[in-house]
Amino acid sequence: MIKKILLTFSILTLLTVSSYSAGTSSDSSTKVKSDYDKAVKLIESAKKYEKKDKKEKAKKRYEKAQKLLLASNSKTPNKADTLNYLGFTTRKLGDYKGGEMYYLQGLQIEPNHVGINEYLGELYVVTNRIDLAKERLAILKTCNCEEYDELKEIIEGKKKSKY
Repeated sequence: MIKKILLTFSILTLLTVSSYSAGTSSDSSTKVKSDYDKAVKLIESAKKYEKKDKKEKAKKRYEKAQKLLLASNSKTPNKADTLNYLGFTTRKLGDYKGGEMYYLQGLQIEPNHVGINEYLGELYVVTNRIDLAKERLAILKTCNCEEYDELKEIIEGKKKSKY
């Protein structure tokens, strides 16, 4: 009888320890990446393809990223970072009006968002609305960031916009 009790107790202890250890893994490779995270990786990849002048490969990645961002935005709407990349991918796919819409939505949530202000300024340069681009630059003036410098160079024509 005591052997049965000890055996049962031992089995329960082993099962309990196993179940706790299964849920406490600190291995980051087992974490599920969000649609947003996957989209950011695709955008980084697309930018590299653009630098190598592989436009079709870049376009495919922007399209995939945009789909993931749309899914992310529908799950958790009104995140400025998501709207920034939605604007970016939409613009990169040639839809400037749609890109501008996402950027403006993002600015309603976070008016001083560095990325949105820079990318929207670049969109304004490409669409020949320099005064609006300068407004974005004025917002970035105090950020002490490379986005300010890049947008300033694009506005002044020292650097060509990639978009």
